This record gives sequence, structure tokens and C-alpha cells, in this order.
Amino acid sequence: MPALAAVRGFKDILPHEIGPWTLIEGKARDLARRFGFLEIRPPVLERTELFARGIGESTDIVEKEMYTMDDRGGGRVTLRPEATAGIARAVIEHGILQTRKTARLFFLGPMFRYERPQKGRLRQFHQLDCEIFGDPGPWSDAEVISLLWSFLTELGAQDLTLAVNTLGCPKCRPLFREALVEHLSAGRASLCEDCIRRLERNPMRVLDCKNPGCRSLALSAPRIPDFACPECRAHFAGVLEALSSLGLEPVLDPLLVRGLDYYARTAFEVLAGGLGAQNAVAGGGRYDGLLAALGGPDLPGIGFAAGLERLALLLPERPAAPGPDFWLAPLCPEAVGPLFRLAGFLRGKGLSVLADWEPGSLKSRLKKADKANASKCLVLGADELQGGRVLVRDLKTGEQSLASLADLSPLPAPAGLDAAPAAGPELRGGGA
Repeated sequence: MPALAAVRGFKDILPHEIGPWTLIEGKARDLARRFGFLEIRPPVLERTELFARGIGESTDIVEKEMYTMDDRGGGRVTLRPEATAGIARAVIEHGILQTRKTARLFFLGPMFRYERPQKGRLRQFHQLDCEIFGDPGPWSDAEVISLLWSFLTELGAQDLTLAVNTLGCPKCRPLFREALVEHLSAGRASLCEDCIRRLERNPMRVLDCKNPGCRSLALSAPRIPDFACPECRAHFAGVLEALSSLGLEPVLDPLLVRGLDYYARTAFEVLAGGLGAQNAVAGGGRYDGLLAALGGPDLPGIGFAAGLERLALLLPERPAAPGPDFWLAPLCPEAVGPLFRLAGFLRGKGLSVLADWEPGSLKSRLKKADKANASKCLVLGADELQGGRVLVRDLKTGEQSLASLADLSPLPAPAGLDAAPAAGPELRGGGA
């Protein structure tokens, strides 16, 4: 291992690995546009207090996983472990909801959590976040879920399950909490150390624990939907009806929870087969009290986050990074200057151009062009220079033609570099 290897849990994404990322990020931006979401880019560093209030001091993220440091100006700052709190802070700080009834925002970028690295889970990881602020109705819940489902399925992800639950609201959830604490206290001996602590501070999180003893106790626990008030039942029914109208039939999971008080009503996750016990690739919910908890207006919100590393594992194919439109191949020293100027002309037309400016054999130039996944190879040797032509080879079809080099312009776009077909089935060039 080199002396300056990457920090554990922080991974380089190398050029040959970038294809899936380009596909995923492109699809995310496309879906965000189609659903009317605007991009926002909050800073990577925020005041620690934002996450303590926005995520919850009793959560594992805040207690164990945040990268926190002293700020030289005083106070504490943290690398963002999730995006929703930072986006909500920006909505409040810049008064985004003062000039509009709702705000639809999305974000793509890295997050940081100190946890054990494993397949699809790193200490620096990337997420797509989509949030709607200002709309309390069930149609927004269904719209956000529909966006997420479209994102995953249009990427070709298979074996997906959409799970939903209702978390109630401040009016009805205290009754559930009381019944849950009574049930968990009776089985306290089965709880893990973390859940014994959660029992006092955040009992709903016990339902999410994967420890066998805690899981067994959770399976026999009271169910949140049984305690929902009429308004929450009507909201949840509206969400299910809206999803059904789009052909989506989710699975009801009464153990699907969000532990903080400002979360309300709809919660959802998408699970994928083939990822083992940690099989959630995306999740979200309604957080009607978040803006108020951060000192902003008492307005509702709903959103989701999807992990890109885990999603990349689900792609049916791992697409290669796109290659250049043209690879330029000089076969003799005299061809370098004309091809260099030609590269400038083509790039000025918006085309992608790569070249090996060290003259070499035709075989070696074609091999490099193929390796770069180029669409066309432009070959210039002594014979072509003498005739004022450049040889064009389509690397996808094997077809070839000759194009005029007159003043090194105006060569047309890749589809139209057409001139007289080059003689012979094989590419010929001086200096080969």
C-alpha cells in the first residue's frame, strides 16, 4: 500500500468507473426537471447545532457518526451527514417560501458518516435528495414517491419493493408512544444496550433495530396505524389512492419509522433484493415540523434521499464512459501541426477530440483509438498530406472515407465527414 493511500472509507472514483455515475446523475437531473424540481447546492460544512436539531441528538448519526471539529472562529462545525437539514436551513435563511407557496428542490452530492465501510456503504458517500416544502397534502407525498420510483425503475433496477407507513401526528402519536413504551419495558431484558437507552429517549427507534432480540420484541409491538387519528387515516388513504392511480401498490410496513417528533404521517422506503440485510436503497418521509424546529416558519415538508453507491450496484449493466467523437492519428512528424489545428477547429464546433501527438504506426494509433472508445479516427500521413486529404475511419462500422483538408476547415460534424470512399477495404496511410 502506498504511504499516502486514500483514507479508509473514502474511495476514488476512477475514469473507467465513471460510466454508472454519469448515467445515474443524468437520470436524476432528467427526472428532477420533469417533476419541476430546481437544483440547490448547500455547503458541505454546517454548524453542528443544525444537525443536532435537524437529525436529533439521540440518533446514531449525531451520537456516533458525524465528522465534527472545532471552528477557529469558535463553535463546532460538521461535515454534512445528510442533506435535508442543510436544504431546510437554506430555505429559512434565504426566505425561499416568502415569495412562493411551495418550493421543490433537489441536490446531488457527497455526505460523510463515520461508520464501518462495507459494500455500497462508505464514509464518504453520495446521495440524491428531493424535497418539497410548503404543501401538506397527500398528493405531494405520492408525487415524491412517484419521482423516486421512476428514478429507480428507469435506471433498470430490478427486484424492488416499495414500503410505506403512517407515523401519525403530534395529536395521535403520543398515544402510540405510551403503548409502545409499556410493551418494550415489559420485554426490556430482550433489548440491546443501544435500545435500552433509546427506550428512555427515542423509543420508536427500537422498531428499526436489527438486533434479533429487539427485532423479535418489535414484531409483537403495537402498530402505529392502529393509533392514527381520523385526519392521519384520511391523509394516508389519500396517498395510497394517488399511488394506485399511477399503478403503484406499496407494501404496508408498520415497523417503518422515523424517530424524531417533527416527522409526521407518511414514511416510505424502497428495498432491493441482492443487497443483504442492509437492503434499503432510498427512503424518506413527511417532516412537517422540521422548519419550525430550525427556527423557521411552521410549514410542512416531504422528501427522500437515495444512495448512489448502493444504486450503482443494482444497475443491470455498467455502462462505459463515453468516448470522444474523434481520435486524431498523425503518422509522421509533418502531420502533427495540421492535425493540432484541426483539433482546435473541431473542438470549436462542440465536438470531443483526443489525439496522441507522438507520431507512430497506424496499428498502434488505431489500437489507442479503440481503447478510448472513439467514434471516428482521422488519419494523416505523408500520402494524405500530399493529396490535401485526411482519412476518416468509422470505428463502429469499419467504413472509411477521404475528406478535404482545405485550410483545415470547414470539416463538418461526425455524421457528415463524408467524401469520396477511401480505396480498398483496409485503412491506408502514409507512414504506416
